[in-house]
Amino acid sequence: MPESFDVIIIGSGQAGNPLATAFAQEGRRVALIEKNLLGGSCINYGCVPTKTLLASAERAHHAYTDAQYGIEVELEDIDLPTIVERKDALLEKLRQGIHENLTDQENPVQLFDGHASFTAPHTLNVTLNTGGTETLTAPLIFINTGTRAAIPEIDGLADTDFLTPTTILNLKDKPEHLIIIGGGYIGLEFSQLYRRLGCEVTIVEESAVVLEREDDDVCEAMQQLLEGEGVQFLLGSQAHRVSQNAEKQFTVSVTTPDGERRLRGSHVLVAVGREPNTKELGLDKAGVETDDRGFVLVDDQFHTNVRGIYALGDVHGGPQFTHISYDDYRIVRDNILKGKKRSKKGRDVPYVVFTEPQLGRIGLSEHEAQEQKLDYRVASMPVKTIGRAQQTGLTKGFIKVLVDGKTDCILGTAVFCEQGGEIMSMLQLAMHGNITCEMLQDMIFAHPTWAEALNNLFSKLENPKKK
Repeated sequence: MPESFDVIIIGSGQAGNPLATAFAQEGRRVALIEKNLLGGSCINYGCVPTKTLLASAERAHHAYTDAQYGIEVELEDIDLPTIVERKDALLEKLRQGIHENLTDQENPVQLFDGHASFTAPHTLNVTLNTGGTETLTAPLIFINTGTRAAIPEIDGLADTDFLTPTTILNLKDKPEHLIIIGGGYIGLEFSQLYRRLGCEVTIVEESAVVLEREDDDVCEAMQQLLEGEGVQFLLGSQAHRVSQNAEKQFTVSVTTPDGERRLRGSHVLVAVGREPNTKELGLDKAGVETDDRGFVLVDDQFHTNVRGIYALGDVHGGPQFTHISYDDYRIVRDNILKGKKRSKKGRDVPYVVFTEPQLGRIGLSEHEAQEQKLDYRVASMPVKTIGRAQQTGLTKGFIKVLVDGKTDCILGTAVFCEQGGEIMSMLQLAMHGNITCEMLQDMIFAHPTWAEALNNLFSKLENPKKK
């Protein structure tokens, strides 16, 4: 007989874990099914491990460049195994914390280590990792299975030992030459990381620019930053064949605007996007609809087309960020447990590219404002004019902000700057509070801080240039 629960959550991600705890604290009987590791993508192969590795690369870079500050540091070698071990220790600590949070409470969540698949709309078969199966049923089921690295159809790629953004996190042999296929924010973060660890790095990107969804000035500044550190780019280029010889060396054949190129490297990282973990869920047996890419279709409150079945986090498509998944949880929690009426419609989507300097983004880009034919003004200020930047020597980048032409409220910003994510968050608060650019320009900020830049930024507002 099936084991009955009030709630079943498939996947231990940033929406699933807090939702399981919230239901359990309300006295519901909750089952949480996880095929791999507790914590989902953010903790195991996303934000936490990548930013932990980036922190080590940042330290190495500072050691290489400290002479300009009058400090001579001799860096003999990069100990990549120790860097990876530090990352692994943090992940294990976080996973243990999640396990304790789910199970060490008055009404513990029941964990199932295994793979879940639907056999009917509200019935799941769980193939346990330890062997055997369980059949579970519940009136409320939440799909929180996330995504995995998309693998493009490139001739010969499948026959090689290529890396994904997940497998590269465990790499303990420093690449001599890392070839990255994909110039999105994941590829860019890894390019700076491994370049700063002393590796040769080449990025192959199909579009004519990196970060193709950003404004041209942002794309150009990011490319110039990384090129200045030694990262090589092949833009408007397509990798069409990958091979690996007996010595494990790679050859990547690339069609470029200037003709055919053959790149030779020690490692290849494929970072061209993500695809949903839905193929083996048996969604057809539950009647749950997906789009042509396999993402679960949901409404603005994350209902699927089947009553009582929801999809949360990256698995339903849209912006794939931890903070968005967590907001999915809050919306569902409030609607079901607190009797509120909330939806995802119109919510902010802030994000940060964790290069150094960071790129913090919120709201409209200038390109989007032009497409919507909005009345706006724009201000752009180079970071090198900020006092704090001059004192620290962190002078690369710029801050750009769009302001509504009628209300003087902020429409969007791109902060490519040291502490870019934090400054962007300040502007996000101003957007929510309808604080005008004049109010920010006249506000008293402590000196000398990065925030002080907001006093001067808005004095540069002007009408957009005609194109």
